[in-house]
Amino acid sequence: MPYYRVAGEIPRKRHVQFRKPDGGLYAEELMGEEGFSSDSSLLYHRHLPTAIVKSEAVAEGTRGELAPNLPLSPRHFRTTELPETGDLVTGRHLLAGNADVRISYAAARSPSELYRNSMGDECVYVAGGRVRLETTYGAIEAGDGDYLVIPTGTIHRWVPYGETVSVLAVQAAGHIRPPKRYLSQFGQFLEHAPYSERDLRAPTEPLLQEGTDVPVLVRTRGGLTRLTYKNHPFDVVGWDGYLYPYAFNIADFEPIVKRTHAPPPVHQTFEGPGFVICSFCPRPLDFHPEAIPIPYNHHNVDSDEFMFYVGGDYSARKGSGIDVGSISLHPAGFTHGPQPGAVEAVVDAVARGLTATSELAVMIDTFRPLDLAPAALACEDPAYAWTWAR
Repeated sequence: MPYYRVAGEIPRKRHVQFRKPDGGLYAEELMGEEGFSSDSSLLYHRHLPTAIVKSEAVAEGTRGELAPNLPLSPRHFRTTELPETGDLVTGRHLLAGNADVRISYAAARSPSELYRNSMGDECVYVAGGRVRLETTYGAIEAGDGDYLVIPTGTIHRWVPYGETVSVLAVQAAGHIRPPKRYLSQFGQFLEHAPYSERDLRAPTEPLLQEGTDVPVLVRTRGGLTRLTYKNHPFDVVGWDGYLYPYAFNIADFEPIVKRTHAPPPVHQTFEGPGFVICSFCPRPLDFHPEAIPIPYNHHNVDSDEFMFYVGGDYSARKGSGIDVGSISLHPAGFTHGPQPGAVEAVVDAVARGLTATSELAVMIDTFRPLDLAPAALACEDPAYAWTWAR
């Protein structure tokens, strides 16, 4: 993260003796990226964070299988048709992925077990419901429209508040960060950025829990393991640094507006290795007197475009079957754009006084082709590819 935070109790200097009330020493844990050469935080545990008493392999089945998007085709997936299963970790339906990113959907109401993703950062978008993210750094309360960015290696669990919570989970093969062009050379958000430090919510106090023989599900490149820790990992009395989980609500994204239609980079919210995440939010319509305030036909030759429709009225897709809960995949190799008649309809609506959009969507653009998982094909609308020819 681009700025410093502190929570709980810490000593005045790093790597000096920090004693418990009984005179013993707290145990340090440095969480650091890129081999001590990038962002890090220093956590202080009541117990050794290294003490495990058991390690067991966990079978995953076949839900993680991916196949190429062949024959090449634009796709429409209806996530509302996917079953509610398990929790927000084990109940994820993998939809698409490549070597850089894996994208999943989940709807669940049960608390998850403790989980650590040691393959890469996760960015989880809450499409509906209220949930508490509990971590070694503390807890974050989240709900509709929240992105939650969870650094690699963070032990955490999801605790819904007695209702079904639906999420889109983006798992990177590396780190997810704000776009570099939004930050100064020292890491401060610049004035032209569409959000700032004030919009980010992080844990503000430790989440102290007791327990022994505590299982933690750990994902590595080799698969899943369940490690049993001697003591509960939520025993951190304080931490400081630049690396921590945080939440950002899509409603706090400030859209960039032009006189004529602006391309997707103006909506960029985060970046990861080989992909970006964009937020399409309600905004004033383009205001040139002859503007066509709707996307033009476009062919992003280097990207697959994966868009999750989460609210409002997406006028460019009228007549295609797209609705809230839909996901469209427009792959490289295919030119896409407004549905037939959509341009004329919006121009007419502007003439009658329409001044703003109400669309709300989350888009992941990948720079390698996305392969598809069985869950995506199971909820696909097979007629979508032909809707431009109507």
